[in-house]
Formats: sequence, structure tokens, C-alpha cells
Amino acid sequence: MRVFIVYAHPSEDSLTRQIRDNFIEGLQSAGHEYILSDLYKMNFTTDMSEAEYQREAYYRKELPLPEDVIAEQEKINSSDAIAFIFPLFWSDAPAKLVGWFDRVWTYGFAYGESRAMKQLEKGLVIVSAGNTMEYFHETGILGALGRIMLEDRLADRVKHKELIILDGTSREKPLREQNQEIHLERIFRAGAEIAE
Repeated sequence: MRVFIVYAHPSEDSLTRQIRDNFIEGLQSAGHEYILSDLYKMNFTTDMSEAEYQREAYYRKELPLPEDVIAEQEKINSSDAIAFIFPLFWSDAPAKLVGWFDRVWTYGFAYGESRAMKQLEKGLVIVSAGNTMEYFHETGILGALGRIMLEDRLADRVKHKELIILDGTSREKPLREQNQEIHLERIFRAGAEIAE
């Protein structure tokens, strides 16, 4: 299986980077291939241009797409699965990743009639989160994040979808050290078992 990883974290000195690396190790251990878009390292442009907005607002798929958007769409269509790996920033993905969806999920590709985006077999949303699962349940953030990422952004574009929250990762929480190895092992397995 070929997996497209869309990774969004501004620092290499992060648990999220370790999560990404363990996921990749898991993929490789099972013989899977991967492509990586590291949005911060790529300095991916997240703001739509006026021309992009006009194309989307008026459903004008005959208008050209920017080269960086075409490159991301080609990565999607050359893959069997997609994995998004990011930290939770204020109850959502970092602005870099939200902007990636704004620009890459274009009319005629990800939505509209005669979509060019292939339906992927698997979609994983892997999130490092400072608070605990109890907090996310109590506040409704877990349900909201699942609806946004799985039901809206992935929707029928992916056959099998899963949201994996790795909680208690804030440096101020004692749970971070306690759960770090558990989280890293869980993500290694997610990579190794992605085709199941």
C-alpha cells in the first residue's frame, strides 16, 4: 500500500515529529511505501489567491490551478491511503493544514460533478493533543473534531476512516512521560496495520 502523509508541525523538536517517524517505521516494517508532504518545511502557501477564490466561488474548473496544488493532488491520486499527522491547536488542525484543505480540495477534484480525486481505501487522522480524552469528551471537542475531519474533510473521499487522538501530550502534564511510549507504540502499529 502506498500512503500519502500530510504532516503539519512547525518544530522538529516535538513529540508529533516522533509520532510521524514511528508511523513511518511502522509502514516500512510492513513493506508499505509512503510519500511525505511536510507542510512547514515545504513552506506550503495556505492562503488562497484571488484567482483561486474566483475559481472555487464560481465553480470554474476550467481555470488553471497553481503548480503546488497540482503536485499535492497528484500525490493523492498516486496513493492508496492518506494520513494526516498534526497537533491540536485551539481545537482544530494548525492553520497550515486547514489552508492545505482550502487550496487542495478544489472544485472538480475533491468536490463537484465528475471529481478527479480517486476514492482512497484508508484515511487516518493522527492528532497529538495536550489535554486528556476525558476533557475532550466533556467539552464535545472530540465529537466536533471527528465530524470536521472524518465527515466533512474526508467524507466519501475515503472508504475507511479513523481518528486517533494521542492525549495528555502537553509538556506540563505528568501523563506525557507516562503515555509517550504507549502512544509511539500505538502509532507504529497503526502504520504496520494500515492495510487491515
